[in-house]
This record gives sequence, structure tokens and C-alpha cells, in this order.
Amino acid sequence: MERLDEVNKEFLINEVLRDFSNNSKDPETLRKLSLFKNEVVEKPIIYIGAGTCGLGAGAVKTLIKTRQYLESHQIDARIVETGCIGLCSSEPIMDIQIPGHNRISFEHITEDRVDQLLDHVFKLELPEEDAVGQFMSPGMRSWDHVTDINRHPFFISQQRLVLKNCGIIDPVSIEEYIARGGYKSFIKTLSIYEPVEVCQLIIESGLRGRGGGGFPSGMKWKFANAEKSDQKYLICNADEGDPGAFMDRAVIEGDPHKLIEGMAIAAYGIGASNAYIYIRAEYPLAIERLHRAIKQATDYGLLGKNIFCTGVDFEIKVKMGAGAFVCGEETALMHSIEGKRGMPSPRPPFPTTSGLFGKPTVINNVETLSNVPVILEKGKEWFASIGTEKSKGTKVFALSGKIALTGLVEIPMGTSIRDILFTIGGGIRDGKKFKAVQIGGPSGGCITEENLDIQIDYDSLLKVGAMMGSGGLVVMDEDTCMVDVAKFFMDFIQRESCGKCIPCREGTKRMLEILESITTKPKSSTSNEALDRFKGIMQLEKLARVIKDTSLCGLGQSAPNPVLSTLRWFRNEYEAHIFERKCPAGVCTNLRTFKINVDACSGCTVCSKKCPTGAIIGSKKTPHFIVEEKCIGCGTCQEVCKFNAIEMV
Repeated sequence: MERLDEVNKEFLINEVLRDFSNNSKDPETLRKLSLFKNEVVEKPIIYIGAGTCGLGAGAVKTLIKTRQYLESHQIDARIVETGCIGLCSSEPIMDIQIPGHNRISFEHITEDRVDQLLDHVFKLELPEEDAVGQFMSPGMRSWDHVTDINRHPFFISQQRLVLKNCGIIDPVSIEEYIARGGYKSFIKTLSIYEPVEVCQLIIESGLRGRGGGGFPSGMKWKFANAEKSDQKYLICNADEGDPGAFMDRAVIEGDPHKLIEGMAIAAYGIGASNAYIYIRAEYPLAIERLHRAIKQATDYGLLGKNIFCTGVDFEIKVKMGAGAFVCGEETALMHSIEGKRGMPSPRPPFPTTSGLFGKPTVINNVETLSNVPVILEKGKEWFASIGTEKSKGTKVFALSGKIALTGLVEIPMGTSIRDILFTIGGGIRDGKKFKAVQIGGPSGGCITEENLDIQIDYDSLLKVGAMMGSGGLVVMDEDTCMVDVAKFFMDFIQRESCGKCIPCREGTKRMLEILESITTKPKSSTSNEALDRFKGIMQLEKLARVIKDTSLCGLGQSAPNPVLSTLRWFRNEYEAHIFERKCPAGVCTNLRTFKINVDACSGCTVCSKKCPTGAIIGSKKTPHFIVEEKCIGCGTCQEVCKFNAIEMV
């Protein structure tokens, strides 16, 4: 493709876009493009957050009730099902835009609140409950006493590049995406750049893989570009198996065309004509929206053969995974696409040399590819100006656990953990004290109070025994047992191990057994069980190091991280479990001990009747007692006691 001089670049791009828009002969499509481009509202629009989080909070009932309201009041309005805007804790979210007025957003709109809300807004009145905020638009009338939604505490510190359209646009409308500048970066790429120039541009932008490893994306593309082959592949890894991670799902549900555009640019850069999106089957809504978006892009000539007469071919297929965590590892993922069992392979050769079906292959995750269009739009210097010296751009995190505002946040690299949790996330729920945050899922580690001011970037997190990972942030408060957390992650890792290599398969099983033993009461004080418990904890750290050093793939190599991290920062809790046989947080039920205050016990017998093991004895109207050998620490007695006579000791 011939290079263009600077004078003709913008002219050609605009001409192609104009032709692109006019490709459709459907008058309704052309009308939609015009309306979206000029942000014209012909009739009221009701936007309902219908991502997975919204549906889980009751958005389906809200949708049904809204349709019933419009029908019964004979109101001609359009209902748009959007993705998640990120504020999952406020779902179901409903936005309303009346012609001539700013779009306004309301939270927790369950079916019982629909009628009252719509009654007020259609009368241009605000309900008693405060709105989340309004979307300020030039020429539109503002709502009194309602702040700009971008000034909301949850959004004010964010910089939304990947999430820019999520929760805002109709995710299954290619016309709205185009009207907002969508696919312009792809057309610009085809019109202006040679493939190797695209790779170099991404290198100089500083974009690193957002899937956890942080390898420079452009460098990976350049390796694949340099390979000579009759066929190359691009794979989008949307498997997302980490507990507490839901970033990729939300991006696909809320803005699938951005991912497709990023993939199209990446494929052009490496010379790939075929691509796969590998996504777990547990994401049915994301899969449905992907299929619709791919069909729309194909119908518009953005995918397929000889795209815009450039000689470029590109097709995308969706491949559903069976939910195996190990298939997030790139070699196991490729085996799964090939129809084989998902098991890792040693490297080299690396996928960029010999990957899918033995051909050069690039694998990037959803967030990485969704960053690409904005880099081509704004420029490499602009993107590189965001973040830290070695970590450029933004990062999307999924906030969950004991946090006031759960959801998705996108912050510039270099933002501190404290700002994410206490400025954006609103702090710890119910006024509890912060204890730790698990970052990076099962492969990551804990960030404690003393490290809250650390900057989010690839290198800083490694210094405190954590890692970026895909972006899950699970927040824990004072009521969390860190030994139990380590046991949860180890149980997950052990079940998800592919079983190919002994260190991961057997080592994680032994680590889980040790953790289970120290969170369980010894069955007999005369046996060697107490000694075994002590020996186990002495070997735990050594065993973790061996697994880390000798496992075949990244899953096994990072499997011991939760244990090593909690041992490093919360060794006192391990010691309490081992030596005192107590769980300081009272979470490990097998270590809990209950005692009845005989002065407060009325002898009502309710506790003894409800005890599942018959561990409570005593006559009616006389104080009762707990037989410790029979007690399993379930706490049922404490829950049913009306006289607060039972306490945990």
C-alpha cells in the first residue's frame, strides 16, 4: 500500500468514512447514523443497565415494568438495554433522556420504583431520591440540583478509555458506535499505515499486555509480523477465570465493537486474516452480543474479504471454552481451540513463532485489544503521557468484597491502592476496618495497610509480593480470616490444575491438606495429629517454593502466591491457628469454641433442640452446658438464643 502525504491523510479518511456511512441503502440506518452523530433525541429514551450485574439485581423485572408503564400511559418512548457503566452496587440503574434535556441517571430502580420515578420525570420533576448524576451535553437543559455524573465520587478520579462507552451506548447498535467515532481508527490504519508501522506505533505507545504478564504488546506483534507464513492467527483471550474478575465480560457486554475494531487493527499489524475470541461458556450474554456485533461489522463491510478494496481479509470466530482455569494460559488455550485437551506446553517455541495449528499467533486479552483504537485515534504520544515511566495508559479493575461501592473502575497507571479503595470505592463497608486486598486473583498476593499507598503499576506491585494480574481486587475487612482466604484460593488452584506436572498436581494438594489440618480441631490429643500439624506448617513455605520453581506453566508457578503472601503479612494468624487452635476472626468453624453463660441461661432448651450434634445438655429451666468434644462450632446455638447467653470464646 502506498504511503500518503500528510495533506491527503485526513481527506482520505473522511472520504472513506462518508462512503462507509452511505454503504447502507436502508433509510432507517442512515437516519440512525444522523441522529446518533448529532445527538438528536426525537422522543424519550429510557436506558436500563442490562449487563450481567444489572440482570442479577433485577433489571429484567425493571424492563418489564417499564414497558407496561409506557403501554398503559400510551407514551411513545424508546427503551435501550445498555451494558454496565461500572457502578455495579447501584444496579438496577435507569437513565432517562427527555427531548431537550440532559440524560439523567437513577440507581436501585427495582420494579416497585419504576412507576413513581417515571411519573416524576415525565412531568419534568425530580423524585425525592437523589439522582446519581446527569450527562452534561451542549445545548441541552440541565436538571436543577443534580451534579454532573462525571463529578460523582465513583467516577471523578477515573479516566475511562476502555470503558468509555460501557453503560452509555446501545451495545448492539453499530450505528451508534460509528456515530461516536467507531471504526475510524481501523479505516485510518488501513489508509495510512503499513503493518510494521502499526506494530512500531504500539511499541512506542508503551501499551503492555493487560492479561497479567505485562509483556509489551507491540513487541509481540512485531515478532509475529516478521514471521514468514501463509497463515497467521490472532486470538483474543476472554477466558477470565480469576475469582473476583469480571472486566472482560463487562467490556464485551457493554461495547463489543471496540474489541472488534481493536482486533481488526492488531490483525492488520501482524498480517493475520483469521482470529478467534476464546470466551468461557458461562458468559452467555457476552457471547450473544459478540455474535451480533460480528454480524453487523460483516454486513457493513468491516469484516470479510477485501475490506474497502484494500486487499485486506479478516474474519473472526467465537470459540467457547468449558470454564477450565488453566485455559487462560496461552498454550493450553490454543490446544483447546484445536480441539485438544487444554494443557500447557513448554516454551520455546513461543506462539509468535509456532502457535495455533503451528502457525505464528498473537494472543492478547480483551482489555489490551480494546485500548488499540484509542491509541490510533489520539496518537502514541498521548497514550504514553498517561501513567508511569514503565506502565503506560489506564488499567481496569473489578472491585469486589467488603467494599462500599463494588464495580468496575478504570484508573491511570500510577494511582494508589488507597485512592481506588477509599476515594473511588467509598471505603470499607459497614464502617469496618480494612485488613487486606487480594490483587491478581489466585496468582496474585495481598496488599496490606502498610502498602496502601503503593502505586498501581507492573513493577511496584512485584516489590510487595503481588502482581497486576488481570485486574481483580477482592477487599477484605477485619472479619476476614487470612488462613481461610489462602485455603480458598489453594482449593481453587488445586481443582483447576490440569494435572500434567507433578509439582502443581501433587504439591498444591499437599498444601491444601496442610491448610485444612490447621483450620480443623485435632480429633485426638493422644495421637500424632498435633505433631503433624506443626510439621506441616514448617514444610508449607518450603513446599510453596518448590512448586513455584519447578511447575511447567504460569498457573503452577504462581499457585503458591496466596499462601506465601498471607504467610508474609499475616504469620501471626497462622500461629494462632496452629498453637492456640483458634481463629482470631472466628471464621474457621472447626476451631470455634462456644460457652454458655449460666447466669444468663434460662433453660428454655431451644439451643439443645437446634444443635445438630446434640452437644448441648441440660434440664428444662436449668442452665445448659456445651460438651466441647461434640461441638462442631457451627454457631447455631448462638443464633437461636434469645437471651444472649451463648458467646464464642
